Amino acid sequence: MESSRRRIRLQIHDLLNLWRVFRANPMGLIGLAMLAFFVAIAIFCPVFSPYDPRDTVGEFLAPASPAHILGTDQLGRDILSRVLYGTRISLLVGITAAAISVFIGTSIGLVSGYFGKAFGEVLMRFTDMFLVMPQLALMIILAALLGRSLFIIMVVVGVTSWPWMARIIRSEVLSLKQRPFVERAISIGCSDFYLIRKHILPNVMPLITANAILTIPWAIVSESTLSFIGLGDPTAISWGSILSGAFSNSAIILGLWYWFIPAGLAIVLLSMSFALIGHVMDEVLNPRLRKRGV
Repeated sequence: MESSRRRIRLQIHDLLNLWRVFRANPMGLIGLAMLAFFVAIAIFCPVFSPYDPRDTVGEFLAPASPAHILGTDQLGRDILSRVLYGTRISLLVGITAAAISVFIGTSIGLVSGYFGKAFGEVLMRFTDMFLVMPQLALMIILAALLGRSLFIIMVVVGVTSWPWMARIIRSEVLSLKQRPFVERAISIGCSDFYLIRKHILPNVMPLITANAILTIPWAIVSESTLSFIGLGDPTAISWGSILSGAFSNSAIILGLWYWFIPAGLAIVLLSMSFALIGHVMDEVLNPRLRKRGV
């Protein structure tokens, strides 16, 4: 019991130290504040939204006004309400697709790096095959073949963005296998499962965490791209579908800036928040970068 309490105290102490390092970097705090803003919108958008995003509440293509701050679209739906509700889809797709990508990439990287030999080489050649494929083209093909549901989009984005993660994890595992503490564990007869669970995985977890955060922006942009070209879920309200509607109705030519700029800016800012947090987390979790002052 006492050892468990001591271990918990050490873990809390480590987390507090990590938070102190994170807090000392302004970029991390800016990214965290931006992310908190979007998360608050996603949770409380029914409170912030002036209208139901699916209802026709005004004239078609009405300009910005006090009643409709960002005007209405081609069906008379309030654009501000749709932008607010689109936050939910972007966060959901980004986090879920990144989780799928990290799970696949980490599993393949761990197995190929630890066991190596023929099996590891086969996995790496499979990874290389995905790496040389144009990722956007592969997503478009899979989305067109499998369907346009939100679940399919999350899976498509996740299963096409794991190869670089597998490469990174494999390189780190190959390095860890040469460390003295792993060689000592092997010499006393520890099982492969024990070594991976107790020695390999905990040491690659910081790398996994930092890269998982950096995967989310790519997933958000990928979903928006698929929705923009008409391969997203037609029933989901996303920023990509808002931009698609604006483009197909010549919003840029007509000067309807309030239709396309807010959704595009939201994609940029949300992606930037994760990028800032991921950059700082890489520094927080990697003591060598902190020493260099990167």
